[in-house]
Amino acid sequence: MGGSSPSQPEAPNFRQKDDSETSARSDQRRLGAPEDEAVQPAPQPTSDRPLDITELRPGKWSWLRRAVKVVALAVVVALILVIAARWLRTLDPVAEFIAAYPGHLEPSDTTDSGFPAWLRWQHFLNFFFMAVIVRTGFGLRSERPAAYWQARPRGFFAAGRARPPKITLGQWTHQMVDVAWVLNGLVFVVLLFATGHWARIVPTSWDVIPHATSVIIQYLSLEWPLENSWVHYNAAQQLAYTLTVFVAAPLTALTGWRVSSWWPDTPGLNRAFPLGAARLAHRPLAVYFVAFVILHVGLVLLTGAQRNLNHIFTGRDVADAWGIAVFLGAVALSAVALLLTRALFTAPVAARTGTVTRR
Repeated sequence: MGGSSPSQPEAPNFRQKDDSETSARSDQRRLGAPEDEAVQPAPQPTSDRPLDITELRPGKWSWLRRAVKVVALAVVVALILVIAARWLRTLDPVAEFIAAYPGHLEPSDTTDSGFPAWLRWQHFLNFFFMAVIVRTGFGLRSERPAAYWQARPRGFFAAGRARPPKITLGQWTHQMVDVAWVLNGLVFVVLLFATGHWARIVPTSWDVIPHATSVIIQYLSLEWPLENSWVHYNAAQQLAYTLTVFVAAPLTALTGWRVSSWWPDTPGLNRAFPLGAARLAHRPLAVYFVAFVILHVGLVLLTGAQRNLNHIFTGRDVADAWGIAVFLGAVALSAVALLLTRALFTAPVAARTGTVTRR
């Protein structure tokens, strides 16, 4: 009316959307995830304004759905293995083999029995840190970042970089707990050799191979081998602990350092240890540790929970409820720690080591 032309609809700002998607892909590449799995960020202001922790929301636990599928598959595989092992034990050659190699080697006369206090504390701390590492590590691929962290240029956490990368707060939490886990592991190895306790877990004879094979068949058939972990581990335990402590743990720490934001970004180091190779190795190593913990805890509970838990938590060779009580307390503390990994709690701590922003 009145000669005025109708107003034209405002054109959509595709450039702003493209810039947002490019930024999201860049942040995702720093986390080590493929571009096709990049999670689109929720619409937020693009300025690097200081983070208000009252705005943080817990992320979705989509990792739990995948875990349920993995557990279901593991149950099916376990049933097949149990049936096969029980059939094998009906064969005379297998029965003779198990009789010749019952599953353990005689311990050295210099090896002390029992579990000293330092070992029990190291074991608890390892359990505690592993729970947080698994939760934060596997959550990185599906998280909706509530905030981002960036080290101060050329600061302690910048690995000498003038422009350190910006990572999600979840990755920062994962890296910080990783450092605590590595330090705990170094203390464990030093004490292991300083006290002579290494002889409990490191096999010193090739007979460990047939003994370990016998133990595995016995475990899978659900007919437990005769053993006394207060005095010595069985052969399968020795192999598993040696592999975990001296191979899997160092490789996990090294590959984790390579894919982290704390790796020194120098051409020589990058060529010597390519990022792609580190990512390719780090994920299977993480799965190995999850499988190891599940199997380890399961066998502890199935082969005499009261006595086994007293060994490692109270340092006593008895079968009463105190070991179970302390174990449940350790589980409760770990559960609280998982709740405290949410951005609402980690953001104030992260802000002391760098800059925390919404984007």
